[in-house]
Amino acid sequence: MGTRWTAEQVLSLAPDASSKSAARALSTPAPWSDTGTVKSLVWGRCRGTGSKPYQTVVDLAVPAYQCTCPSRKSPCKHALGLLLIWAAGGVPDVAEPGDFAAVWADSRENRAAAADGATRVAAPKDPEQAARTAARRQQRVTQGLAELDVWLRDQVRTGIAGASADAYRRFDGMAARMVDAQAPGAAATLRRLPQVTSSGPGWPGRLLAELAQLRLLVAAHERLGELPDPLAATVRSRIGYTVSAEEVLTTAPVRDLWHVLGSTESDSGSLVTRRTWLWAAAADRPALVLSFGAGGQQPDRSLVGGTALDAELHFYPGQPPLRALLGRQHAEAQTLPGITPAPRPRTVARLLDDHADARAQDPWLTVWPALLDVRPARGGGQWRLLDEGGDSLPMRAHRESLWPVLAASGGDVVTVAAEVSDGWLYPVGVWPRQGYASAAAAGSPAVAS
Repeated sequence: MGTRWTAEQVLSLAPDASSKSAARALSTPAPWSDTGTVKSLVWGRCRGTGSKPYQTVVDLAVPAYQCTCPSRKSPCKHALGLLLIWAAGGVPDVAEPGDFAAVWADSRENRAAAADGATRVAAPKDPEQAARTAARRQQRVTQGLAELDVWLRDQVRTGIAGASADAYRRFDGMAARMVDAQAPGAAATLRRLPQVTSSGPGWPGRLLAELAQLRLLVAAHERLGELPDPLAATVRSRIGYTVSAEEVLTTAPVRDLWHVLGSTESDSGSLVTRRTWLWAAAADRPALVLSFGAGGQQPDRSLVGGTALDAELHFYPGQPPLRALLGRQHAEAQTLPGITPAPRPRTVARLLDDHADARAQDPWLTVWPALLDVRPARGGGQWRLLDEGGDSLPMRAHRESLWPVLAASGGDVVTVAAEVSDGWLYPVGVWPRQGYASAAAAGSPAVAS
């Protein structure tokens, strides 16, 4: 199955920290039997607390997982443990899949064929009905945003100095109204505002900036018909209008060697959101793939950090084009680093220019990807990432993302992938510098172009 994954890539699939710890405990041969691998399948039986061992199968091409254990996590600790053994070369190559692995693989192929057939015979949508539905949706959104406009004016008129004392009561009611108005993007922003009031000194200025951004969104929606199509699409996406995956997949694809830089996950209680960042080696542009898990389900984790895919991406409408769907994949994933062509890391100055260009196109942009050749350094009581020109940005990282950066660096320059938010860098991946072109020699157009 192409290049063997590293242990770090396997653990990046874990849904939480406890799954990582449990997987490491299962990464020894002792509890396993009947293991094997052929093509993209890896399987084995793991002795548990029950009378029968758990049957675990992984399809590396997706990846997809199956285990007879009662865990609702995906992948479960047994799948992760099996993959750790496979990554270390401890699973033998065989000629044919084991019985339970073959049954699972065949059932997946049958379901895929049935789904493909259902898609091909599905009746097209009634365009007139779709237009009426869209018109009703826009009317509800317009009415809701009109109420939001009045509310925003009231916040400024009465003042926000006391917002920290009643933050949730102040913002939750209007957030619920935005949900009713089918404007979930505006609702999500409102629900984030209580965190701003507890963000330390200077929070009133930051809160006022957030309210101003909401007012700008309301004003943009009022003039939606006058805006250029890309900007109108951006406004609609920030408010929460949806574009179907089927519609996105009809757009012209961008084929490239897409390097998977890393992922982050957030859990709102009812929805798990996974952000995966990719970077095109030839086009020198980033992409964001979102996946979601609701109702106890886990998001898709098939894009593994530290790999590269010769694939086609289809971008959602908006400016700058950033969010995308994975389309056709032309080859098996390869493992970084050392793959050519490779992305061209930025300097800190170039990153800030790119970020500013992106914010000019999308004023509501909150997160932007970074790819930098830097070394970690302490300054002003905090960790910073310092480029060779002497420019730096502060790094905010929890232990699981800070220590890999420090360990990989050892005081030398490394390539770090990170998210940029509110002036901070949040690392999502780190590699030795070799295999990546010099940022100073890139000479490429701006990312957001």
